[in-house]
Amino acid sequence: MTRLAPAEARRVRLLGLDVDGVLTDNGVFIGPVSGEHVELKRFDIQDGLGLILFHTAGIPVVWVSGRSSEATALRAAELRVSELLQVPGPRKAAALEEVLVRRGIGWDEVAFVGDDLADLPILRRVGLPIAVANAVAEVKQVAAYVTQAEGGHGAVREVVEALLHARGEWPDILERYFSGVERTDTTTRKERTGT
Repeated sequence: MTRLAPAEARRVRLLGLDVDGVLTDNGVFIGPVSGEHVELKRFDIQDGLGLILFHTAGIPVVWVSGRSSEATALRAAELRVSELLQVPGPRKAAALEEVLVRRGIGWDEVAFVGDDLADLPILRRVGLPIAVANAVAEVKQVAAYVTQAEGGHGAVREVVEALLHARGEWPDILERYFSGVERTDTTTRKERTGT
C-alpha cells in the first residue's frame, strides 16, 4: 500500500471491512462435528492486534459480511468490533448506509477495505476505497490504494498502520496500548490486551 496523505487519513471517521477475503483468506471449513454443522474460519492475529490499536484510537470499525457466520460473530465480539453487519452481498451498501446515518458520518468520511464484486457498491461511494492484494480486478480498479498483503494475511494490519501513521497518531497509540489506556468517544478506560 502506498503512503496515505495525512489529510486523507484524518478525514476517516469510520473503517469498514469486508470479512471473507479481507479478514480471512477466503477459506471456510465446513463439516459435521458430533452431528452438528460446524463452520471454522482462519483470522490473522496481526490483523486482530491492528484492530485493537485502531479501537484504542477511538475510531469505530464496522465489519460488513455478505454471509452469516457464527465464527465471524465470535471473532467480532472478541475484538470488540463496533458493529457487525451480516447481510446478503447485494444489501451490504444499504446496511452500511443505515449505520452511517445513525452515527452522523458521511460516505466521504469512510475508509472501506474490500476484495470482491459484492464490495463494489460500497467502494464506489466511500472517501477512501482500499483493495487487498488478492482482490478481483474490478475492485482494484476503483480502489485508491491496494495493500501489499493479501486478505487474511495482515492486510488489515497494513491498512490500520498506514492510517495511524498518516494521521500522526502511531506513537501515541502504541504508548496508550502498552499502558493499557484507550480513548473512546466520551471516556477513558482500561484496555484489555488480548487480540
